[in-house]
Amino acid sequence: MTPEEPRATEDPRASRTRARLREALLDECARHPLHEVSVAALVRRAGVGRATFYVHYPDLEALAVDACADVVREAVEALHAWRGRPDPVHAPAALPEFFAGLAPHAALYRALLAPGGGGPLGRVLHRDLRAYSLRERELAGAADAPLVASAVAATFAGVLADWLHGLLDGTPREIADQAWQLLVALHRSR
Repeated sequence: MTPEEPRATEDPRASRTRARLREALLDECARHPLHEVSVAALVRRAGVGRATFYVHYPDLEALAVDACADVVREAVEALHAWRGRPDPVHAPAALPEFFAGLAPHAALYRALLAPGGGGPLGRVLHRDLRAYSLRERELAGAADAPLVASAVAATFAGVLADWLHGLLDGTPREIADQAWQLLVALHRSR
């Protein structure tokens, strides 16, 4: 099982161990860049053995992606936090809140999300956002559901990554509105 796969009924002890490892990683990454974090320091902080770490994760990157899974869920939810007819200019309130909430772990997100939307976190974001968008478009009977779902996922992942890497300027509100306008245009294009 990879960290990205949903877990069926899981042993509560395993869940607690993974939660401690995720928390330890976020604490370590608040002090050091991801590439400077060692498994030894991480397991010490989490209070688990090195072998326990490897039972749950193949490497630090897999743990980091798992620790950042909430940001993917929050992004997908923020992009779909509206009902009815979307305002074509202003993003729903959840989207600028999402961008503003990235600051505490921005360095970790940058380490996992390459400019343009690639990297391990970018792949998870693209996969989850595409699946959600595809499902929503198919339920609505919208044309070209796979094409538009792919375009929406790639556009959002790319904008998010480029903003985190400083390639795009703007406040959370400004970047949310700009990204929103692009996504609305994609939905209306077909």
